[in-house]
Amino acid sequence: MYQVLYRKYRPKNFDDVVGQPQVTQTLKNQLKLNRISHAYLFTGSRGTGKTTCAKILAKAINCLDPQSCGPCGECEMCKAIESESCMDIVEMDAASNRGIDDIRTLIEKVNFAPTKTRYRVYIIDEVHMLTNEAFNALLKTLEEPPKHVVFILATTDVHKLLDTITSRCQRFDFHRIKPQDVAKRIKYICEQEKVTITDEAAALISVICDGGLRDAVSLLDRCIGLSGDIDAEIVRKSAGLVSKSNLINLCNYTINKNVTAALELIDQMYNESKSMSRLCDELISYFRSLMLIKSVKNPRDLLIMSDKEFEAALSQSDYLTLSEIIYYMDALSRSKERMGKGLNNRTELEMAIVKLCSPQLDITDDAVLSRISALEKAVKILSAGSAQSANFKQSVQSVQITDSEDNAVCEELSKPEAVAKNTAELKQVKAAEFETEKRESAEFAAQTAYDKNLGAKRAEAESLKAETTDKTEAFETIEKDEKAELYENREKPETDDKAENLESTPDKEPLVDSNGYKEDTKKKAVPDLDKMYYEAKPFDQWQEVIANLKQYSRAIAAAFEDTNAYVYEDYLLIETDQQIAYQLLKKSAQRDNIRKAVVEITGKSYKLGPYKKPEQEVKKDNVLDNFINNLKQSGISVIEE
Repeated sequence: MYQVLYRKYRPKNFDDVVGQPQVTQTLKNQLKLNRISHAYLFTGSRGTGKTTCAKILAKAINCLDPQSCGPCGECEMCKAIESESCMDIVEMDAASNRGIDDIRTLIEKVNFAPTKTRYRVYIIDEVHMLTNEAFNALLKTLEEPPKHVVFILATTDVHKLLDTITSRCQRFDFHRIKPQDVAKRIKYICEQEKVTITDEAAALISVICDGGLRDAVSLLDRCIGLSGDIDAEIVRKSAGLVSKSNLINLCNYTINKNVTAALELIDQMYNESKSMSRLCDELISYFRSLMLIKSVKNPRDLLIMSDKEFEAALSQSDYLTLSEIIYYMDALSRSKERMGKGLNNRTELEMAIVKLCSPQLDITDDAVLSRISALEKAVKILSAGSAQSANFKQSVQSVQITDSEDNAVCEELSKPEAVAKNTAELKQVKAAEFETEKRESAEFAAQTAYDKNLGAKRAEAESLKAETTDKTEAFETIEKDEKAELYENREKPETDDKAENLESTPDKEPLVDSNGYKEDTKKKAVPDLDKMYYEAKPFDQWQEVIANLKQYSRAIAAAFEDTNAYVYEDYLLIETDQQIAYQLLKKSAQRDNIRKAVVEITGKSYKLGPYKKPEQEVKKDNVLDNFINNLKQSGISVIEE
């Protein structure tokens, strides 16, 4: 007769137990020191090895030739216990023997000495199912059993046990097994069974089992029955899950507000007999992955998915804010709670998807707050009245798909090919940002090495002069770039104060500089840096600007992570000691990104420049003057020419 895999590959000793070193090592030490307790309590979620360790312990304390890893498995006692023919090892199911009469029968048999073994072992599984009367009847025997008796209690709900029971036992907590350990065990079983399995399929099984190795091996058994070559699609069919492409497409339709395509896809999966409750769970789990991508520095280590799936999730997370992701998860969670209580599960899921695609239909507090947040964001952008804000708004609208747009466009954007294209473009952008940061870091390192080899420190006057010159040139560069931008937009009806100040006087012919735009004959003066530094006020919203800057470029945001900002009139002055940030501040394209982030937070556009804390002028001692003064104080006449 065929033996299922989870029984065939049940561990025979403590070294074979997967993912429970905190239990197995302690038990091996007790066996080595002969410190066997009279009662043990094994607790943990299903499929983590409680009953398995109980049987191994029963064999180990009765083994005729015990080993360092537990029982030998070869002696007469080990073979009898393994074949379940030993009468001294009693395994009792408390779910079906839960009354006081069953416990009284057990207490009567406890007093009999074992027939062959050293200890009579009682393994009581699901012990939390016993009644209170049965627990009370067991108390005295559990506290002071005969010397030849060992009790091993196993339960998944330890909180249901009486305190008087738990206090009489040595408690061992079994943890959920890590997905990496489960996948490794799955691959080992496949090797023994001469079955091929992909890494992606093994990882998917480890995620589905939720830390229970027995569930994972049982799912593997079903997959082997379906095919000898197991991949992720075989696993999904065996587990009744929707395909990953359908799950990603459904998320795309929801993000793009395409109600028609989303409901049609749900109908397709319903006709394929997919569980709507399980689909809702998968959607929540997928949006949880997007939440981790937005919240955690290294999300790849926490997410069990293929590289292709991770790239698709990374692309989708860039189109959502963290508050929107939380709102999606909350709406789906409320739908999951209502499933099975009223309407059928399909209707509940469809209602949730429609609300997510049309937020105005949801009247909950979270939905209203989400809409208010979106309105505040739009108002700040519109109030700026600048070209940068208008371009930014247009780019946002090009990403968000609304119901008023053509359904054909929505379907095209939601196809897997479109997702792959977006993912490829995102990879190119991130690669370019990485190369830029790498190049600028190399330049900074070279500059630092050059500075260290200069030799003696320059005189204080020359240092102050060079520093003032650098700051002045930075302002002149920024002003020059801003003038160029204004000239490029000179035909637009909108103008600002800066453009008006640059207009040429009617009685003189304006000059043409190297950039090709006309300039006043009277050069605009560089602002008084000392006055600006002294009167500038701290910019309290700078950290919010840096956080908002991540949506344009994570590399730029990282460069300004440890910086401060100050406001002087229409100037935003940035204080930084990092050469990379200082170089980025000089680049027109990067300043545009910073301005966009500032406009979105404050609703106001600023000129950008560097900042240096004002220092009180300290009179420096002159070596020659000190020498002359010392001579005069000593009474020596000094002739100065």
